[in-house]
Amino acid sequence: MNRSARVQRPGPSDGATQGTPSPSDGRSPSEDGGAGGGIPTNARTGTSQKAKGRRRGAAIAFVVLVGLGVMVGPRVLQGPEVPVVETVQRDFVKTVVASGHVETPHRVSVGAQMTGTVRRVPVAEGQAVEPGQVLIELEDAEWRAAVAQAELGVQQAEARLRQMREVQVPVAEQALRQAEITFDKARAQARRIADLYEKNFVGQAALDEADKAAALAFAQLQASQKQHSTVLPGGSDRAIAINALAQARAGEQIARARLRYATVAAPVAGTLIARNVEPGDVVQPGKTLMLLSPAGRAELVVQIDERNLRMLHPGQPAWASADAYPDLRFPATLAYINPGVDAQRGSVEVKLAVADPPTYLRQDMTVSVDIQVAGRQDSILVPTAAVHQAASEAPWVFKVVSGRAVRQPLRLGLNGAGMSEVLDGLRPGDIVVASAEVDLADGSRMRPLAAGTAKSGNVP
Repeated sequence: MNRSARVQRPGPSDGATQGTPSPSDGRSPSEDGGAGGGIPTNARTGTSQKAKGRRRGAAIAFVVLVGLGVMVGPRVLQGPEVPVVETVQRDFVKTVVASGHVETPHRVSVGAQMTGTVRRVPVAEGQAVEPGQVLIELEDAEWRAAVAQAELGVQQAEARLRQMREVQVPVAEQALRQAEITFDKARAQARRIADLYEKNFVGQAALDEADKAAALAFAQLQASQKQHSTVLPGGSDRAIAINALAQARAGEQIARARLRYATVAAPVAGTLIARNVEPGDVVQPGKTLMLLSPAGRAELVVQIDERNLRMLHPGQPAWASADAYPDLRFPATLAYINPGVDAQRGSVEVKLAVADPPTYLRQDMTVSVDIQVAGRQDSILVPTAAVHQAASEAPWVFKVVSGRAVRQPLRLGLNGAGMSEVLDGLRPGDIVVASAEVDLADGSRMRPLAAGTAKSGNVP
């Protein structure tokens, strides 16, 4: 059948029912697929189903893409969720934190001052003692005998001096008086003999004998005067007797001191923190037998990193707490900075005075100390963890502006306790990215997450 002989369907104007084939058409169902260019019914049906499948798949893909866009689009457009924090304005105190232990200003080493055998130790380690309380007793029989001997020496010297006053002085006075009388007689006799010699009543021999007798009497008078002066106050014999008495008394004091050394007493009130002696031990001078921690003012000895040395000076206030009582804090004052640095540990020893130590404070207790080295009022604070290049000369943070992370340069002041003071670059209430570890680009979009508030500085 050629193309021109193709039977056409009647239109509405032909008066036939639309869409219903007529038998008068002279066309069988097989003729639709003839060479005249008609499409077979099966072929049209398959093509239509494929087209519908493609349209259905495209529609499903579109729906999926729309759903992904709805879910992922805001994240892509608005950026990732990033933790942020709000800056605040509060008082800020910079502190240097360190740990150490409790010490008294000094410790007293207790020992014996002479060699001896320990007889009794009436105290125990850890016991509180009062001044003068007996700590150690040594065998003292020998030293008691020495005291008795010294006392006898003093008594003997006192008796000798008393004898001089009661006997020697009167005897010397009588001897002097007798010598004066003898001399007067001898001198008068010599004058009479001289007169007789001039009258030639006696010879030269009698005159010489009279002169010799007068000279001998004068010599005896001088000797008596010397002897008398020696027993008087200021005389040599009196001085010797007085010195002998003083020496005897000194010997007695030495003996008594040695006897006192046989009893070792507490020099001050305090607590015995060490005892290294027992009854029966033989002790020697220079050996520490006990260690006494005096009562009263206490000190805290701590090690400070040498990098913080420039911020320390005597008089700075501090707050301390014992590790055994962490909730109980007490005030202290920086009193001493060691001029030397421990090269091995890179630290400096400092001491803090505790004017009114709490009753629970004990020798060698471990303590934690916060030394206040600087402070500001109404400071703008930002967490140090949020600051990029915090130790450099150009620190900065990511400031959140209209949903974007904008790089904001800062000028910092004090820092401590995880916070940094902002001198320029931020205002109270500004929102910044909470961590410098977050990987963001300048100006990138972001979504603030769980915005917090910066905490204040470490104010005791």
